[in-house]
Amino acid sequence: MNNILDNEIKFLPGVGPRRADLLAKELNIHTFRDMMYTFPFRYVDRSRFYAVRDIDGTGVYVQLRGVIRSVKEVGAARAKRLIATFSDDTGTVDLIFFKGIKWVSEKLKAGSEYVVFGKPSFYNGSYNFVHPEVDSIDAEMNRTSSMIGIYSSTEKLQNAGITNKVFSKLQMNLSKLCAGKIQETMPQYILKAKSLCPLPEALFNIHFPQNIHALYAAQRRLKYEELFLLQLSLLKQKCVRMRENEGVVFKKVGDNFNYTYDHLSFPLTGAQKRVLKEIRADVVSGKQMNRLLQGDVGSGKTLVAILSALQAIDNGYQACIMAPTEVLAQQHFGSVSKFVDTEKIRVALLTGSTKPKEKKEIYERLENGTIDLVIGTHALIEDKVRFSSLGLAVIDEQHRFGVEQRSRLWSKSRIVPHILVMTATPIPRTLAMTLYGDLDVSVIDELPPGRKPVVTTQVTESKRQAVYDFMRKEIDSGRQVFVVYPLIKESEKLDYENLEAGYDAIKEEFKAPQYIVAVVHGKQTNENKAHDMKLFAEGRAHILVATSVIEVGVDVPNASVMVIESAERFGLSQLHQLRGRVGRGAEKSYCILMTGNKLSSESKERIAMMCQTTDGFELAEADLKMRGPGDFEGTRQSGLAIDLHIANLVKDSPMLEEARKDAQAILDSDPELKNPENTLLVRSLQGVEVDFKDYSKIS
Repeated sequence: MNNILDNEIKFLPGVGPRRADLLAKELNIHTFRDMMYTFPFRYVDRSRFYAVRDIDGTGVYVQLRGVIRSVKEVGAARAKRLIATFSDDTGTVDLIFFKGIKWVSEKLKAGSEYVVFGKPSFYNGSYNFVHPEVDSIDAEMNRTSSMIGIYSSTEKLQNAGITNKVFSKLQMNLSKLCAGKIQETMPQYILKAKSLCPLPEALFNIHFPQNIHALYAAQRRLKYEELFLLQLSLLKQKCVRMRENEGVVFKKVGDNFNYTYDHLSFPLTGAQKRVLKEIRADVVSGKQMNRLLQGDVGSGKTLVAILSALQAIDNGYQACIMAPTEVLAQQHFGSVSKFVDTEKIRVALLTGSTKPKEKKEIYERLENGTIDLVIGTHALIEDKVRFSSLGLAVIDEQHRFGVEQRSRLWSKSRIVPHILVMTATPIPRTLAMTLYGDLDVSVIDELPPGRKPVVTTQVTESKRQAVYDFMRKEIDSGRQVFVVYPLIKESEKLDYENLEAGYDAIKEEFKAPQYIVAVVHGKQTNENKAHDMKLFAEGRAHILVATSVIEVGVDVPNASVMVIESAERFGLSQLHQLRGRVGRGAEKSYCILMTGNKLSSESKERIAMMCQTTDGFELAEADLKMRGPGDFEGTRQSGLAIDLHIANLVKDSPMLEEARKDAQAILDSDPELKNPENTLLVRSLQGVEVDFKDYSKIS
């Protein structure tokens, strides 16, 4: 049966080809469905009438009832405008029109009564309305709803005459055309159990609510459906993976694991022990592990990864740890060498800088099984890499790797490896449930004992000399300092100029040979970058000037100061990552946020949050509230794995949890959704496109 909502938008009365093209470009509306699911972002109550004297500067929309006293054109050419004088018993205001002057002047008759609706503005000592909606009293009496939806718009739509009123009229045309033809998407037993209104009713009332109760019922129905189908889709795919992907069983906890565990110079935190138990349960289950390990900066994820790798090795399998940068790969290699008995475990490091002869040897040894554990970068997914028996793949800072790159890693072994994905970017629970709905999530929410919180302060340009004096004091006490500059693609050239100017200023302030200043940025050769990074890591350079390239993975316990230049240009999670580069030793550490004097309210809020807390999860929740559920995995801050039309992952998190439990209960009783009562769900799921992260078998 053909679904009317699949029709192209150009066939909707009032649209046509030209408007259809504009709606597609500006609002991504291509079909009747796209239009129907473009919901108002707020509503205005048109049941109330204001008096002219009640108008104030609060900037809210108001509705007036009165008489047009005069209509006149003033100005010439481009400065031409139409001014209609409007009054009621309490006062007079001007209605001003810059566009559609001929049409408006024909419509407005002096001496007639009208209803005016718009947002008042204050100019030259009095209030006026620019391009308000003006309706005759008859049109007002015929209004179907007192609550008017306000839709998102653009300048191009407004200029083409597709005002909010016109858009609302198109929605009414669509509602009339679709009356009695909209197919239900949820089974009756769910609607009854959750007390949800039918879909046709919800879709009409979301656009034209008869009252506030009808609006709430429509919102609840549509939000629940959106979140429920999202979770059902994710959990169903997880069910399929659990059923189809058998995992190798690591039967024993062997000598290598026990040796490392027993020789640690510090106790594991409770959180690390809990996560290791969760991983252990996975690798003995006979099903493939597909686990996301979240842990704040410095929480000890690497050690958990190493101990997990040792379980694979003790059971006769190989393991690999893939990192996004050479610096991080080398650091992991150093950690492995420190913790494991390298006489018994054969470890290799494979990066872009590995010499060709050495690479060839590593390829051969991985394939014949004489390397137990390999740490590497993208070099691990090159065509020549083949494993003899890869039992565990650990991916660190997974958002730095594309889906195809990850899939190439698992295709290199004849068996399906267990997958442990790690991230130091704290992700709020509600977002993790959506972005990683297919993964089991473990969280290390405890820092190792002895880690002191980093003292964070905001400083403006006028205090720069004081910052330099503080840096000098810390360096003279034997500490080291990071100075980080932003690097944003849109202004890359300018950013590099700022970094170079800053580098010169610091060299001028901290003169050689007493002070050594190293520099690291993306335009250097790998050789130069590695050289300067090594200088700093080994304590031979006092200051490292860098772009945010050092955000991930640089571990210099002796560094006690992090100066972040133009801190207002970084996101909260990035600032937190950068701050995590200090405070890794026993000394008290400091993060200095250098900002401009004039900050937006959002920047002020972000900087204040950084100064108030060092808890990454608290910051991530705040970030989510400030920016909305954007792309937490990269630099883009809009767009999600699924296009949510109405639900909000922050405000509707209790409903998300409820929807997930309901979806799980249905799959527990009917894993393949084969029961006749669930036929509708199978059809509805076909319309849910989820670009979620299935790490188990991407190919």
